[in-house]
Amino acid sequence: MSSVLSSVDQRTQLVGENRLELLMFTLNSRQTFAINVFKVKEVLKLPPLTQLPGSHPSIRGVASLRGESLPVIDLRRAIGFPTLNEEGDQNLIVTEYNRSVQGFLVGEVKNIVNTAWTEIQPPPRTVGRANYLTAITKVEENDAVSLVEIIDVEKVLAEIIDYDIAISEETLDRSLLPHLQGKKILIVDDSSTARHQVKATLAQLGVEIIECFDGAMAYNLLKQWCDEGIDVCSELLMMITDAEMPEMDGYKLTHEVRSDPRMKDLYITLNTSLSGSFNDAMVEKVGCDRFISKFQPDLLVDVVQERIRRDL
Repeated sequence: MSSVLSSVDQRTQLVGENRLELLMFTLNSRQTFAINVFKVKEVLKLPPLTQLPGSHPSIRGVASLRGESLPVIDLRRAIGFPTLNEEGDQNLIVTEYNRSVQGFLVGEVKNIVNTAWTEIQPPPRTVGRANYLTAITKVEENDAVSLVEIIDVEKVLAEIIDYDIAISEETLDRSLLPHLQGKKILIVDDSSTARHQVKATLAQLGVEIIECFDGAMAYNLLKQWCDEGIDVCSELLMMITDAEMPEMDGYKLTHEVRSDPRMKDLYITLNTSLSGSFNDAMVEKVGCDRFISKFQPDLLVDVVQERIRRDL
């Protein structure tokens, strides 16, 4: 199993190239699911679990890995399927999201595929808002094309972990609130859960939120404004964008914005669940103003307050 992720540390070069690698797996069903390899720390056979009385129904238990306790989430149950059959293939995908480490109990772990964000599409609108998919794509397996469903892990975690959107009094500068009223901020994220978290946090400042579902949508909007003669840097206080998104990721979006003289000075913050020192290097490479990891309400507010102070 370790061979599946033997070269994960070398995969960071894909970031900024509008490409990604997906770890594909099943949930003991015919469907193939995936998550981004960058979120994965390791893959192993399911170790013994210790039960946690009173825990969330999707928490199967706690595993002990090298002396550290790791909550194990039954991913099948978390997305609305019947609980995973203990007689089937059981594997643990250890991931890091939003500065927390957890394990996802899955069925068969298949392989890693390298693809472009342009090949990743949002799920059909007809599936409704209650779905647990952030995107879909097609891959060729055994001379056949299969549909792969990319899990919205942020939504899964948000339903298990209580994310508090409260802003601490130590962070909030109330003297800035009058200057923030009516200011517009563009949020770009393919996860509806992530957009809601950011929107609910910043709404407390009195700012107006404009939402885009992916980088291409955001870039087309900004380009349209420029073509109409709108000064993007005056229209928007800032743009807060995720890194991973269908069609165009946040790094590519930032690069395109910086390459257009009409909008190159737009203040851009990367707000991503990806972890690792490579993010700092990528922020410098593509020219973001700030990088923060999800989900930290105080940091979000600090970024917005820092930005408005530049205009005062």
